Amino acid sequence: MDKSATRYNVQLYIYDLSRGMARSLSPIMLGKQLDGIWHTAIVAYGDEFFFGGEGISSCSPGGTMLGPPDTVVELGETEVSDEIFMDYLSSLGESTYRGDRYRLFEHNCNTFTNEVAQFLTGRSIPSYITDLPSEVLSTPFGQILRPILDSIHIAPPGGNVINGGRNV
Repeated sequence: MDKSATRYNVQLYIYDLSRGMARSLSPIMLGKQLDGIWHTAIVAYGDEFFFGGEGISSCSPGGTMLGPPDTVVELGETEVSDEIFMDYLSSLGESTYRGDRYRLFEHNCNTFTNEVAQFLTGRSIPSYITDLPSEVLSTPFGQILRPILDSIHIAPPGGNVINGGRNV
């Protein structure tokens, strides 16, 4: 391995969209404890990248209306250049992660950050985040709510949508 290669730090920003309400209400509503309703983003190259109903977006770290993250996880370092990364995001944004492909349970911000984390560092995001949809859907109340929840497209305001490798 070339020791002179530039290395970039990669972080996972974790936000609880319920602002703590999931922790207190989930035992009553779902019959099981959920610690949060998670939105995640990848922070690398000086920006925060996330996927929502608008597609892939970026902003300065902590720059959405969600404010600062509840938790920051160090995912490690990458030698992928920012130019290669932006090309990668552009191709994802034109295919797998277009805004119209967003699905709250099956194809969401956490699916995106897990894929990007693996591309950059070879590491997955924590399983308590990726397992959350199946935990909710395994409950009777989750099944009742599914049609409503499937129609929700989360896109935190404050980001710039990435199209064709450039910020719009």
